[in-house]
Amino acid sequence: MLSKHLFYLTGDQLCAYLWQGGRLTGGACFANDRAGIDDFMDYVDSHRASPVYILADLIEEDFQRVTVPHVRGRAGRTLLQRRLLQQYRETPFRHHEVQGRESTGRRDDQVLLSALTNPASVQPWVEALEQLQRPLAGLYTTTLLSEELVYKLKLRDPHLLLVTQQSAGWRQSYFQQGMLKFSRLTPALDRDGQPVNIGMETAKTQQFLTSQRLLGRGNVLQTVVVTPAAATATLDQQCEDGAETEFHFLTLESVAERTGLKTGDGRASEMSRHLAEPMLLAFLARRTPESHYTLGPWQRYFKLWRARVNLYAISAIMATCCAVWTGTNLWQEHEANNDSTRLTAEAAQFDQRYRDTMAEMPPRVTTTANMRAAVNVERMLATQAATPLGMATVVSQALEASPQIRLLQLDWKVMAPAANAPAPGQDETQAPPISSLVAGIPQRAPQGLVMEAEVLTAEDDYRGAVDRMNEFALALAKHPRMTVEIDKPPVDVRSSVKLAGKAGTQVVSNGHAKFTLNLVWKP
Repeated sequence: MLSKHLFYLTGDQLCAYLWQGGRLTGGACFANDRAGIDDFMDYVDSHRASPVYILADLIEEDFQRVTVPHVRGRAGRTLLQRRLLQQYRETPFRHHEVQGRESTGRRDDQVLLSALTNPASVQPWVEALEQLQRPLAGLYTTTLLSEELVYKLKLRDPHLLLVTQQSAGWRQSYFQQGMLKFSRLTPALDRDGQPVNIGMETAKTQQFLTSQRLLGRGNVLQTVVVTPAAATATLDQQCEDGAETEFHFLTLESVAERTGLKTGDGRASEMSRHLAEPMLLAFLARRTPESHYTLGPWQRYFKLWRARVNLYAISAIMATCCAVWTGTNLWQEHEANNDSTRLTAEAAQFDQRYRDTMAEMPPRVTTTANMRAAVNVERMLATQAATPLGMATVVSQALEASPQIRLLQLDWKVMAPAANAPAPGQDETQAPPISSLVAGIPQRAPQGLVMEAEVLTAEDDYRGAVDRMNEFALALAKHPRMTVEIDKPPVDVRSSVKLAGKAGTQVVSNGHAKFTLNLVWKP
């Protein structure tokens, strides 16, 4: 994990710690004056640029409880910011926290407003970090951080007062249903230099809470004191349970163990036996929540640092992906080369087996190319050779639809082009070569069919015979590949032919009128 700089800020000084590998070390302190700030800058400049977290424990921290209308979205955030600015106009370190809604009326939001009312105690340190261009991640306070500490320790009392001893004094924070409502910081020593009485200070806080109507009369205030085990007996004498007050003690060592604190050698481990701030710093380092108080432009170097870290992370991820991709490609190439080698060996084996098999076979009649050509010609003849089956099928269908037509004779032929004249010196008695189109090479040739038929009709019914023949011819011509030509009609009605005869003569002999059709089939 990345290291973090943790600075504990009080009204008098700032103490620097380093969190690395889950261990808190350091503890160098710098006074809140010009010389102390110069020493602080030298200290920061001697360390590498790690994220900086400032945990403030100041007496000038104010809390106000207000109610605002319940508004969601951007308008609600704008309303809270405006209300916060109205309440704390003199300081840039402001914070708001919505803690629920009222149970009656408009059910307005219950909001806790807080601010560091003396910005001069924070600004010199923040400006020193800005001058050194250090990434300032956030400004936190022990009071607001104690909310998460209460949740971590599972303190679920409805009225809880958490008391911790820190370098600035005794911090008393009041929680109602686990939510912070009020906090006060009292010095560890009174005006006479004697340790303050925690029992009396708790009574003062309880009286103030009652006057502010945060704690009703009759409610028991559960007071949890976090203290080192060695100081438990002394504090137990000061804290006596009353009718409305109950004291509980948690040793600092047990709380530090539950929060996962690992102290190293040096001042941090020494202070952990007496004060709660190393525990709070370790708790902050482990959780790193959003900044309690707004920093504005003072946080720009942290944003740049975070962007740089994100770019490094993205680059590392991309480099890892590229390395995995390259490794996968290299592995696939290796597998492909192995497969290619294996297939080459198998092909060589098959070639050798083929040669061995061919060597054992008797001599061939012809070459393989001729055999392949013969097979191709045979397949072409089987699929493209001219046959009368197609035309006969069409004629059969037309005859089926025309029962008055009776077939007499069919003459089918392939309409191949005429053979060339014999060359000079060639025997004229020799038959001309037959065209390859007859066999359907390279394509099918047109076919012709001379059809002779007769019309079964009544005697002397000339018009009926002609009409039956025309209907039959039209039925044949409907086929898209068929061309029909009437060669000899049953009655020749052409204008160029002389029409002669005698009335009563049987032109249509015995009711049978013969006609001839020339059919052409185009593939």
